[in-house]
Amino acid sequence: MILFRRLHGFILKTFLPLFAMTFFIVLFIVLMQFLWRYVDDLVGKGLGIGVLGELFFYAAVSMVPMALPLAILLASLMTFGNLGEKFELTAMKASGISLIRVMAPLIVTIGLIAVGAFFFQNDILPKAQVKMWTLLFSMRQKSPELEIPEGVFYDQIPGFNLHVQRKDRESGMLHGVMIYDVSRGGDNATVITADSARLSLTKDMRFLYLHLYQGEQFENLRDQNRSAGANIPFRRETFVDKQVLIPFDANFNRMDEGGMRAQYVGKNMAELRHTMDSINVRIDSIGRANVDWLISSEQPMLGSMRSRSLSPATSGGVPASASASSAKPKGEGEQAREADEAFAALVPVDIDTLVAKLPEIKRADVFANAISISKRRQDMLVFRAQMTADEKGRYRRHDIELIKKFTLSVACLIFFFIGAPLGAIIRKGGLGTPLVISVLLFLVYYIIDNTGYKMARDGHAEVWVGMWMSTFVLAPLGVYVTWMAMNDSAGLDPDRIKGFFRRLVGIRPKRSVAVKEVIIHDVDPGRALEMLRTLADDAARLGRRYSRRIGYVAYLTRGISRRRVGKFGEEVDAVVEYLNDWRDPRLVKRLSGFPLVLPLWIYRPSGGIRWVGMTLAVLFPVGLPLWFAGMRARRALCADCAAVGRLCSGIEKEISGVPDDAFGAPGADA
Repeated sequence: MILFRRLHGFILKTFLPLFAMTFFIVLFIVLMQFLWRYVDDLVGKGLGIGVLGELFFYAAVSMVPMALPLAILLASLMTFGNLGEKFELTAMKASGISLIRVMAPLIVTIGLIAVGAFFFQNDILPKAQVKMWTLLFSMRQKSPELEIPEGVFYDQIPGFNLHVQRKDRESGMLHGVMIYDVSRGGDNATVITADSARLSLTKDMRFLYLHLYQGEQFENLRDQNRSAGANIPFRRETFVDKQVLIPFDANFNRMDEGGMRAQYVGKNMAELRHTMDSINVRIDSIGRANVDWLISSEQPMLGSMRSRSLSPATSGGVPASASASSAKPKGEGEQAREADEAFAALVPVDIDTLVAKLPEIKRADVFANAISISKRRQDMLVFRAQMTADEKGRYRRHDIELIKKFTLSVACLIFFFIGAPLGAIIRKGGLGTPLVISVLLFLVYYIIDNTGYKMARDGHAEVWVGMWMSTFVLAPLGVYVTWMAMNDSAGLDPDRIKGFFRRLVGIRPKRSVAVKEVIIHDVDPGRALEMLRTLADDAARLGRRYSRRIGYVAYLTRGISRRRVGKFGEEVDAVVEYLNDWRDPRLVKRLSGFPLVLPLWIYRPSGGIRWVGMTLAVLFPVGLPLWFAGMRARRALCADCAAVGRLCSGIEKEISGVPDDAFGAPGADA
């Protein structure tokens, strides 16, 4: 028990500092991303340090759902990667302690963090988001800081354009001032020019005070003469000293938080459920109103058509009392029934014949009337459909926010069960490899999660499907890597992964043969020569067999025998392994020139199945790239066979000229 206490304490002491460090680093990075995104709304507004600090604090709190899963993934990867790299994890397993037992204290810790994340999402995050968005919108509405440049028009004052030729930095005097007042519209503009001016803000920071010297004012008087075609009068004023007040509110005014608190981002679970119930009621009421409108808008037409169909001019009618009774007020059910009966009682009428009998003028009126009615009803249907779509969109937004209360907690657990076993498998500590793996996994998670969110928001998928999509994808990965780590599987061994990607992109590995310090069995020269001659003959035969170009269909259906290539590669490996016992280092180093011959899948992509090869041949976009890659691999195989033949011949000559004592006594132990 004491052992486990110490072990659990050691694991926690290793994990918690790394978790705290990675959490604040990731939070700082996402906060910088937030700053970069909204920098245009903050710069040039003259905002105080306190206001900016308050915004960054609430923004940091709002970014916790993005930073927390990544920090858990990176910290767990680094923790178990360090334990594996220092063989501490191996020592624990050798002592009979399973990986789950080693992870037990962190499982409890992450569970507590997940529970805390749920309460954070439900209670703290809505308030922080209300504060953050309220501050951000207030900053957007604040007037920019007054900094008029030289030589260009300054248009940041609403309704005014200012142009200053030169500014005196010491005295604050403006020279060559031109002011365009377009607050009443461009046709009623007022232009003021002055030789110099002083600019300042009033004490209440709501007006710009301009003290102008030696200038003129031109004012358009279009409003006083509205007659068409008449000359437009204007007024010209020359002044020596003039004072102008321009409305310019430079204060920072906070918006009311009530509007943002009513949005979905500012509500907890209880408030979200209450709002969703209210939206459901509104959607149902809109649906009932649409049904009532459709019934009421169609019923008069049915009644008129039925009365016309039952008129004396028609045959097969019903008593007039029935028509009179239909005029009485009825309920919705009775109206629907009577509408069905009216449809059944209608006598087929040839509309084209009736319209053709009308005079030309009335016929045009009928068509215009019908088009007008159709357009009105179409507009009404579009409007009612848009109302329903808006309410459903609001419902989806609230449902998304409700599910978000749970997704963060589940993401924390999933990332831990991915990071900890993966760190135990790759056994790489530090910040390099774990950081690369964590960023790649988090990018996959972020892309899937963002895609699911947009699909749920736009109604392309059910809300629960879109919001849990990332969990559905990453949860099996967590189960798989945990199972592999518990069973010490080498499926994610870094060397195997590197070899796989090298083969995938066509990078051929090279053979590396080291000189042995201790030789157990000496090389028999006779056997060595025999093996080399046999290998050279096999290389020549294999090279001649595949030296000719293979046709497109023949390659995809038959290809190159992977069994034959694999057997030849094993033969090369056997010769190199036997000759590695040479005592002459110079001769041993020549063995590194033997190529690694591997039975690549590209030699026979169809696997020898004819119908698969024919399918690939028919599918030219797939078959042609495979054929080109296969021909490249065929040429490389022939080059390997030629290299093996040359090396065998050269080594044979060297063996023939080497004294027998260089090999040692055949069969003797060193």
